[in-house]
Amino acid sequence: MLMLILFRLAATVIPFVINLATWLLARSLNMPQPVVHDTGVFVFVRVQTIENKIGKALCSMRLLRQFRSLLQR
Repeated sequence: MLMLILFRLAATVIPFVINLATWLLARSLNMPQPVVHDTGVFVFVRVQTIENKIGKALCSMRLLRQFRSLLQR
């Protein structure tokens, strides 16, 4: 029962805190709130894409296959 109350509390508080942080940042930058929000989403997506590309490049199975192919040559 306590966990249900905590999940409900988190479900209501988290969007409020995100909205408040976006509003405060928009106020401090003197920009409209939707522009700040969309910029944040854009930056998050770009960073996630870069991390995924780096993750694929550093994937241990891929490196293992490349190492085996070098040894077979």
